Amino acid sequence: MSITVAQSAGLCFGVSRAIRMVEELLDEGKQVCTLGPIIHNPQKVAEFEQRGVRIVAEPAQVSEKEVLVIRAHGIPSATEEAIRALHLNYRNATCPFVIKIHQIVLQHSEIGDIILIAGDKNHPEVRGIIGHCHSECHTFRNSDELVQLLEKFPYLKEKSLCAVAQTTFDGSEWKKSLKKLQKLCTNAKFFDTICNATSLRQSEAAILASQSDLMLVIGGRHSSNTNKLFHICKSRCEETYLIESADELPLSRVRGHSRIGVTAGASTPASIIKEVLDTMTEEIKTAAEESKENFEELLEESFKNYNTDGKVHGVVVEVTPTEVRVDVGRKQTGIIPLSELSGDPNAKAEDLVKVGDELDVIIMKTNDQEGTILLSKRLLDSQKGWDEIVKAEEEKTVVTGTVTEVVKGGVIAVTNGMKVFIPASLATATRGEDLNNLLKQEVSFRIIETTRQRKRAVGSIRSVLNDERKKKTEEFWASAEVGKQYHGVVKSLTSYGAFVDIGGIDGMVHISELSWNRIKHPSEVVSVGDELDVYIKGLDPEKGKISLGYKKAEDNPWEILKNQYPVGTVCEVKIVGLTQFGAFARILPGIDGLIHVSQISDERVEKPQDVLSVGQKVTVKITAIDFERKRISLSMREAVEAPAEEDEEE
Repeated sequence: MSITVAQSAGLCFGVSRAIRMVEELLDEGKQVCTLGPIIHNPQKVAEFEQRGVRIVAEPAQVSEKEVLVIRAHGIPSATEEAIRALHLNYRNATCPFVIKIHQIVLQHSEIGDIILIAGDKNHPEVRGIIGHCHSECHTFRNSDELVQLLEKFPYLKEKSLCAVAQTTFDGSEWKKSLKKLQKLCTNAKFFDTICNATSLRQSEAAILASQSDLMLVIGGRHSSNTNKLFHICKSRCEETYLIESADELPLSRVRGHSRIGVTAGASTPASIIKEVLDTMTEEIKTAAEESKENFEELLEESFKNYNTDGKVHGVVVEVTPTEVRVDVGRKQTGIIPLSELSGDPNAKAEDLVKVGDELDVIIMKTNDQEGTILLSKRLLDSQKGWDEIVKAEEEKTVVTGTVTEVVKGGVIAVTNGMKVFIPASLATATRGEDLNNLLKQEVSFRIIETTRQRKRAVGSIRSVLNDERKKKTEEFWASAEVGKQYHGVVKSLTSYGAFVDIGGIDGMVHISELSWNRIKHPSEVVSVGDELDVYIKGLDPEKGKISLGYKKAEDNPWEILKNQYPVGTVCEVKIVGLTQFGAFARILPGIDGLIHVSQISDERVEKPQDVLSVGQKVTVKITAIDFERKRISLSMREAVEAPAEEDEEE
C-alpha cells in the first residue's frame, strides 16, 4: 500500500501570509479581530478564537483597542473607505494576486469596459472584486453560464468587455470560457488571474487522482478552492472523500486500497495534513501486522490438526503457574496451558481460577499415550466474546476492558476474552498523550468497526470520553456564573496563557491574569500539572469560551502600596533605571517611582548618572501617589530632612 501526497498541497502564499500577520499581532499582545473568518478552516479559526481573536461582519463592530485584519480574500473599496473614515487601526492581508484583479477591474471599468468575472458571486473574493468595479458587471460560474449570460444580454457581444477570473477558479473551465468569449464576442480583453499555485494544485490533483484507487481532499467544506479540488478529483477517481480533519478519515475504506492519493486546499494548515497522514500510517501498519494472524483461520486450523470432541464441562482440580488441570469426566487428565486459559498475555492462572471452579472448555487434542487432553478456555470465550462484540457495535453500547498491550499505532484492550484494537488517534482525549499510561488500566470504549471474516474489532475510547466531556460541559454551563471559584489543573501552556481543566472543561487564564508583574511567558508562574484556585472572569456560551482569573486582589502591589506605603513614608529602594530627568527606583515588585533630578540632592546635580547607578540602594520619601495614572514621586532630599524634623519635634 502506498500513500502519495501532492507537492502543492496545503496553505497558499496569501493565506499563509494572513495567518502569520494575525499570529504576530497576538504575540505582541494586541487585541485582534478579523473581517470575516481569516481562513476557511474551522480548526484554525477555533484556535484563534481561543486566543481571543474576534470575527466581525463590518468595520463598525471594531473597538478602538482592537487591530482589524483584512483577510486574503480582499474587500470592496467602499469597505476600505469605511475603515479609514472610522480611523481604525488595521492591517491589510489581501493577497497580492487579488489586489492585481482589483487594479485591473478598476482601471477598465473607469474607461467604460463591462466587467465579466468568472467565479461564484457569493464568494468573499468575488464580492470584493465587484466592489472595485465602477461600471456594469456580471459573473458566471462556468462556460455554460457564460453562454446563457450572452444570450440573455445580447448587446454584450458588441460591447468592450474585460474578463477576469477568481484566483481559485477551475483552470479547465476558464479555458472553455475563453474559447466561448473569443468565438462570440468581437471586442473582449482577457486577463488570466487564476493564482499560479491554484493552477498547479488543480493540475497535480487531477494527475494524482487518475493514478489512485482512493483520493483524499483535506480542507474546509466552506472553502471554494477545496470544493473545486474535490470535484476535479471525483471526476477522475470515483472513491474520493473530502475531510476536514483526521477524525473524518474513512479508515475502513483506506485499508482496502493499495494506491492512496492526498491533496489539500489552500486553507489547510500543514499540521492537519500531517495528522491525517500519521493516522493513516498507523492504521496501515496495524492492518499489516494483524493480517499476519487471522484468528478464524487459526481456529479452523486447530480443529483440523487435532482430534477434538468439541465442548465439554469440567472441574478445576489443580492450578500451577503454567497450567490448570481439569477433570472432564474421562480417563485422561485435562490440561489447560496458561496461553489457552485467557487472551490476556499478562494474566496469572491463580488470579483467574481456583480449585473447584466449573469451566466450559474445548478439547483441542487427545493424547492417549500420555493420558492427557489438551483443552482451551480462551477459544470458547472468544467465540462468546465475539458475539458480544458484534452486539455492542450494533447497539452502540459502551463496553469495558483492560489494556494489555501498547503496540505500533495504538493499544490492545481485552474484553470478554476478545482483543480489540484501539488506534492511537482514538485512545485518548487528545492526540500526543502517552499511551503507556493506559497499560493495565480498565477502560471504557465503543466498538466502531468489526471485520466478521477475521473476527477483528476496532474500538474508540475517545468516543466515550467525548460523551463524558459533553455531559460535564452541559452540567458546567447550567451552573456557571461569573465570579464562581474552581480548583483546577493546568493542562497546557501557550505564549498567550494557560489552559486549566476545571472539572472536564477547559478555561483559559490569559498571561495578563497570571501575575501582577509583567511576565514574558506563563511558564514563569505555572507549569503543566499545577493545581490552581481560579475563578470565572468571563463567559461566552455561544463560542464555548471561558475566561478565568487567577490573580488575587490582596496580592495587587498597588493595594499593598496603598495600605503599607502612604504618602510620607520613608523607605529603602533600589535604582532600576536612569534618564536625563531623573532615576526610577523599585519600591515593590512591579511598582517603580521617579526620583526627579531636582530631588536627588540639596546640591545641584547635572545628570543622575553622576550621583546614582543602577542597582544602588538609597533611602527616599514618598511625596506623591497618582493611583489612576500609576505614578509615584520620590525624594531623596526630603528623606534626609525627615529624621532631622523628627528630632526637633522630640
